[in-house]
Amino acid sequence: MNIIIQIKTAAAATIESLYGLELSPEAVLINQTKPEFEGDYTVVLFSFVKTLRKSPEMLGAEIGAQIVKGWPDLFTGYNVIKGFLNLTVADSYWQTFALDNQANADFGRLPATGKRVMVEYSSPNTNKPLHLGHLRNNFLGYSITEILKAAGNATFSSCVVNDRGIHICKSMIAWQMFAAGATPASTGIKGDHFVGQYYVKFNDEYKIQVQALVDSGMEKELAEKQAPIMEATQQMLLDWEAGEPAVIELWKKMNSWVYTGFDATYQMIGTRFDKVYYESNTYLLGKDLVESGLKKGVFYQKEDGSVWIDLTRDGLDEKLVRRSDGTSVYITQDIGLAEEKQKEFNIQESIYVVGDEQNYHFKVLKLICQKLGLPSADGIYHLSYGMVELPSGRMKSREGTVVDADELIERMISIARQKTEELGKVSDFNEAELVSLYNMIGLGALKFFLLRVDPKKKMLFNPEESIDFHGFTGPFVQYTHARIKSILRKLKANETPQADKPTTSDTTSAAPLLVAEKEVLVALEQYPALIQEAATEHDPSKIAIYVFNLAKLFNALYAEHSILNAESVEKKALRTKIALLTGNTIKSAMALLGIEVPERM
Repeated sequence: MNIIIQIKTAAAATIESLYGLELSPEAVLINQTKPEFEGDYTVVLFSFVKTLRKSPEMLGAEIGAQIVKGWPDLFTGYNVIKGFLNLTVADSYWQTFALDNQANADFGRLPATGKRVMVEYSSPNTNKPLHLGHLRNNFLGYSITEILKAAGNATFSSCVVNDRGIHICKSMIAWQMFAAGATPASTGIKGDHFVGQYYVKFNDEYKIQVQALVDSGMEKELAEKQAPIMEATQQMLLDWEAGEPAVIELWKKMNSWVYTGFDATYQMIGTRFDKVYYESNTYLLGKDLVESGLKKGVFYQKEDGSVWIDLTRDGLDEKLVRRSDGTSVYITQDIGLAEEKQKEFNIQESIYVVGDEQNYHFKVLKLICQKLGLPSADGIYHLSYGMVELPSGRMKSREGTVVDADELIERMISIARQKTEELGKVSDFNEAELVSLYNMIGLGALKFFLLRVDPKKKMLFNPEESIDFHGFTGPFVQYTHARIKSILRKLKANETPQADKPTTSDTTSAAPLLVAEKEVLVALEQYPALIQEAATEHDPSKIAIYVFNLAKLFNALYAEHSILNAESVEKKALRTKIALLTGNTIKSAMALLGIEVPERM
């Protein structure tokens, strides 16, 4: 039980004992005491003033005195400032906390909840390589999966590959027109990049053909439909849907090139999935649910045979779920896939990591699934995130102006190499160790930069800013971990065998805790609650902000107070425990972000 829960419990019990008011501990509001006041945690009293008919000052004095008297091992004092009760937690609590958790590599992880959650993310198209926007999506999806797992849930990750449709056919047509039989193997170009080039070539040729038709006197809207390359693409899509062998063979071949490319990128960034769904296999899902919904009156049919749902009473509008020709639309597929996931994995929550341009789509999806009475419909959650933008504006795949994921990763690793070599501290690393370190720093910087911002916010990406060993960055946190490991190695080399073994007598220190020591311990003790908060709010940025602040606090402690040459044996033992637990917590928190930390750098 962490200290905040204990304070809530003590305050609720004290209020009932003094005033006869039964109160749930959760009704008690606790904040960290502001730095300018004495104390560790503050009980906010204003919500009880009217009910108990006492001034905030009187309430604070009476409750504070009773809490300190009733829990003398936990609290050593209190003060009341303008209706806020500030409590001082006993040093022995923090020292015991450090002793109990110093060697616990799983510190922070919460007990199993029995809840099963699926996180769907990535969702690439097989007509282009992954880009910067995909990286934010992948990092968010991976991180929230790990955070939910740390919070005690059974988690499953999934990916829906958009491997069919008009966009895929555009690359196929362009390859037939311009490739002259070239392949990734014959050109030495990575498969997803190779196919993506033809998607751009399609767009270039399409513009030329449309302009030629317009110059000949045709209306632009008609020219866009009748451009020969577009007509050929539309026919290819019809042939694919009809199962034309030559088209299917080409589709499989080009998609296989892309998958090989995707796999290489996924391996580099540490993305993995428990289940991959392909739209070519799922696009027919949901048709039976449309029929079922018609019978239940959830949907209605228009005279042209199309099927709709009226969501105007829910503040939305009418939504098509089946075209008049009997074919399904995207929302229909998503309804069917939601049912498929639940059946296969028995999940209670289904999280979709998709950009904020799809906010409306997921409101509709959840409402329809609820109205159809699908299991886990209430657990549908859209983890909506803002786009990643560049100083020059938004990226456009068709124009080839995206920031390619592979090229960006390569650039990040190059910057990591340059900045690390400038520090001049890796002369004793061999070449393999250097490659591993630069990859770790480069990817760590990229992931941290993209995850440190609230997912709901848009963000501007700056590669140079992301690799700064002194700023709000992944490398700063990684460097702190390496520093801690270096300190611990020196301690071990200088310790006697007896000193390596914690004993009961060193659970408390003769000297009171110093401010810097206590600040680190307070932050460490909050880690399990922080994991729960990040899981509940589906927000990895809370972990990034937390671990950065923890690293700052430890560095401040280390700058002010020696560990190896501490002023007493007791202080050396205490700070060693703090270093051990801080190192483990940094490693754990960074892992929740998908980031590795080095043992030395």
